[in-house]
Amino acid sequence: MIGEVKKLLIIPHIKVHNANALSSPFTIGFPAMTAWLGGVHALQRHINAQNIPVIFTAAGVVSHEVNLQTYKGANDYVHSIVGAGNPLDKTGGRTAFIEEARCHLDVSLVIEFNGITIDEREHLLSAITQLLHAKMKLAGGDIKSFQPPFCINSSEGDDDDLCKLQRHLMPGYVLIERRDLMIAAMADGADAMKAVIDFLAIHHSCEQDDEGNIEWRSYRKTLANKPAGWIVPIATGFHALSETSEAKNQRDQNTPHRFAESLVTLGEFKMPHRLHSVEQMLWRYHTNGDFYLCQQKHSEPPRPASSSLTSIELEF
Repeated sequence: MIGEVKKLLIIPHIKVHNANALSSPFTIGFPAMTAWLGGVHALQRHINAQNIPVIFTAAGVVSHEVNLQTYKGANDYVHSIVGAGNPLDKTGGRTAFIEEARCHLDVSLVIEFNGITIDEREHLLSAITQLLHAKMKLAGGDIKSFQPPFCINSSEGDDDDLCKLQRHLMPGYVLIERRDLMIAAMADGADAMKAVIDFLAIHHSCEQDDEGNIEWRSYRKTLANKPAGWIVPIATGFHALSETSEAKNQRDQNTPHRFAESLVTLGEFKMPHRLHSVEQMLWRYHTNGDFYLCQQKHSEPPRPASSSLTSIELEF
């Protein structure tokens, strides 16, 4: 059955240089969802300032390539961050600095929008092209290039519309929320940290045959005897630690300040042709008390043994 018609803005193959790869205090890799939704919101504000009343209601991100700036030597046990070269101090020595994890990206953005007519779309695309060339950043990185943005209409439940969108996004991987895995694991008695580690850990085992030959095997956790997929930890928002107040030397003197910590859950990178609807790839803002989250309406269906815990109770 054909459902709601979504107006979608596609910005294909945005090449971002030196994006922030430190997505939370204890995860490194693909930038946090807060960075992508924040970039889309900033783009809307710049466009609204040009008297274009567009409203971006949701966004999805498709990863085509990620180059994490780390190095591992021949005899090294762990990777090291490739830091930026800072100017020398007056003594000729290196200045003190905090290491920042960086990555180079090739991503496409799928943005759901409302508020403008069909006749205003060309004006919107022109403004977006100008802004991305002139003043925009994404996930803290510089935009080097992108392919021309375009708009399409996609009806939920229409396989032809979905196939057209999927062709524009291939090859690539859509980041989707897998909070259901946390629900199932915590319903079985695991705490939040153990639930994350269980799905990310790589286990090694060996077997010895009758002739004394040893065979090593590596594997990750499976679901119903099938691989769980390309599961990754993702930062999806913040949990407030204090009440709103004023802080000394805060950036914006007109906005109340609040200390917060990152929220991390599980996500999965999926190829677009495995999605059944556009809504599966779209992320939206959600607030609930002290929680400020990026969430998806439809995540993967949980296992039958899962409980009815809410998303807020799963985060840590």
